[in-house]
Amino acid sequence: MSSKKMHPAAEETPTEPPAPESGPVVRSAEPEGIQPPVPPAPAAPAVSTEELEALQQQLSAALAQAAEYKDGWQRAVADFSNYRKRLDRENGEIYRNAVGDILKRYLPVLDDLERALASRPEDLPWAEGIELIYRKLQAILEGEGLKRIEAEGQLFDPNFHEAISLEPNPEVESGKIIAVIQNGYMLGERVIRPALVRVAQ
Repeated sequence: MSSKKMHPAAEETPTEPPAPESGPVVRSAEPEGIQPPVPPAPAAPAVSTEELEALQQQLSAALAQAAEYKDGWQRAVADFSNYRKRLDRENGEIYRNAVGDILKRYLPVLDDLERALASRPEDLPWAEGIELIYRKLQAILEGEGLKRIEAEGQLFDPNFHEAISLEPNPEVESGKIIAVIQNGYMLGERVIRPALVRVAQ
């Protein structure tokens, strides 16, 4: 019985071609989902006692300077507020003086109208026109702050009244005003014309 010899190359089993070379695969030593531990922060350098005292002194000086600046700012705000108030008062006083000087010029006209109405005839129609003019002028002056000084029957006050005569009168208490000769007027707290009066002695 003859046997056939096979070529040695035929006896070898075919092999798969080698996989292409690639870089090394590095796998994390930590399981997935777990972060590596954070290294501790380096310890702060130790501060000496002298350095700590110096820092405290610097802080105290800074706080004192800040308090000084705040105090100066508060004083400046208060000074400005006082200046504004003083300026408002002065401007108001200037305005009232100017208005008082203007209104004072109209008082003789008001006096003439009052005298005309006191002696007006009853049956003349023009007397009603004079009264209407008087009331309009009076309303305008009162709208500017003019106020009549109450005098008749009051005790004499040299701040508001000017006596033109002293008369004995047994029916009136001494020092009281008997009659008003000319009305006095005020603008706010300022007397722009005192009332001319007769006073019981």
